[in-house]
Amino acid sequence: MIIIKSAKEIEKMRVSSRIAAEVMSALEAMIRPGVQTVELDRAAARLIRKRGGLSAFKGYRGYPAHICVSVNEEVVHGIPGERVLRAGDIVSVDVGVEHDGYCGDMARTFMVGEVNGTKARLVEVTRLAVEDAMGMARSDGRLFDISHAIEHRATSSGFSVVRDYVGHGIGSTLHEDPQIPNFGKPHTGPRLKPGMTFAVEAMINAGTYAVRVLPNGWTVITQDRKASAHFEDTIVITGDGPEVLTCPKRKMP
Repeated sequence: MIIIKSAKEIEKMRVSSRIAAEVMSALEAMIRPGVQTVELDRAAARLIRKRGGLSAFKGYRGYPAHICVSVNEEVVHGIPGERVLRAGDIVSVDVGVEHDGYCGDMARTFMVGEVNGTKARLVEVTRLAVEDAMGMARSDGRLFDISHAIEHRATSSGFSVVRDYVGHGIGSTLHEDPQIPNFGKPHTGPRLKPGMTFAVEAMINAGTYAVRVLPNGWTVITQDRKASAHFEDTIVITGDGPEVLTCPKRKMP
């Protein structure tokens, strides 16, 4: 069942999403060669706490860190640790914040130093895929129009979409109905209505869509070890287009 949020609930999600966006902006400024991924986690923990929030990830199903940091072939759920960022890497940072009982969730993939070629193009295509998807999140549209937009942008650019992990509804819990795959048949799925809140995310691989989980039980990597990129925003469906809660005051045209 897809939960329709009240105006009060949406306002609470605006706050948690704004905190996530502020933390993401601060972490972006830290991304450079020589930084250990655990440094990003420590900074995120401090920044979330300072703003009165809680990490929506820490302890979730046993997850051990405050954010996810996934480098190069790591798709999602990378556990921050001693890995050092190097020039030419791409790094996905996923931030989830809970505040006053409601969640905001977002991800960005950043380039470390000078990045060219396939990796740079992959990052840009993934960013555009989420833009495309959010543009389809319109009242009276269909859920899988969002999915198809991601798939079309990825495959038409020569990349593949991850099939084992999905976007999702979000609200008082981090993951709610519905699941939002990165692929789908257009003009199908539940009809979208004002008050629905989604975490729209694109996970796109440079090579095969096949992935596997490392022995730590969390970190997902591409089967062929080629690069992967990840972008995500929390949105609410309104009567005149989606409002992007993780980009405060922004509405898609």
